[in-house]
Amino acid sequence: MFFKRAIEKLKAGLNKTRNSLRRVRDLLLGRRVDGQLVEQLEEILLSADVGVPTTTTLLDSLKEKARLQKIDDGSQLFEMMKTEIRGMLGEDRAALRFADTPPTIVLVVGVNGTGKTTSIAKLANMLKEEGRKVLLGACDTFRAAANEQLTIWSDRVGVEVIRHQSGADPAAVAFDSASAAQARGSDVLIIDTAGRLHTKANLMKELPKIRSVLSKKIPGAPHETILVLDATTGQNAIAQAKTFKEATDVTGLFLAKLDGTAKGGIVLAIKRELGIPVKFIGIGEKVDDIEVFETQRFVEALFE
Repeated sequence: MFFKRAIEKLKAGLNKTRNSLRRVRDLLLGRRVDGQLVEQLEEILLSADVGVPTTTTLLDSLKEKARLQKIDDGSQLFEMMKTEIRGMLGEDRAALRFADTPPTIVLVVGVNGTGKTTSIAKLANMLKEEGRKVLLGACDTFRAAANEQLTIWSDRVGVEVIRHQSGADPAAVAFDSASAAQARGSDVLIIDTAGRLHTKANLMKELPKIRSVLSKKIPGAPHETILVLDATTGQNAIAQAKTFKEATDVTGLFLAKLDGTAKGGIVLAIKRELGIPVKFIGIGEKVDDIEVFETQRFVEALFE
């Protein structure tokens, strides 16, 4: 019953996203497999932001398996494709990694405008609902409004935030936040960082400084580095992820705005091309519109 309710909520949140990949089901069901069908399937996958490399890999695998198993029915190919996609996405549930000894430090990075602050609030609220004591660190000190935005969300969620004045050293804020998390017995410290364009190398270099301060203060920190991506930006999100992956040790993704005009195939493209697990998805504007990414549920919600 819980699984069914969870699927229904996810389906509702992904309603617009599902439209792009629902065409796959409509195309395959009741059709015989031939060259024209494969070409149409390729067109749909590309239009759904799956991307050329991932689409090619997926179709090549499907054609070979269909040939070996002598499958010529589109309905069977549809089920085979869902199985193939689940395999590409990997482990069923990419859960947050927690430190053996609290606090767990979660560093959040991303470009301005991706929904980073809102995503932090959603994550903090989810962890609080699980019974964990959460603290926020406002290390985006370059934008005057950044601290205020995070503070507003922290008040809504009901968690504390450590902040300095605008223009302060982000690494110093990170250090004080980690110290406060230890002193207050926090289970999780979520650190917001300055939204930086992935094309600005000088800004990207600041991330290792924050990581260094955290690791010296708390061994093993940060335990997670979550990159927030705007799902509606399609293939540009992959370009951002590649650069952030080079600049810092990204351990997971928060794919925001999947409730908008996003095309569901971007999830598959990101995992296939970057090997970074999607850990959370944002499927609405409310603070509880967050889902831990689970492969089985996601694939069923997209295609059913």
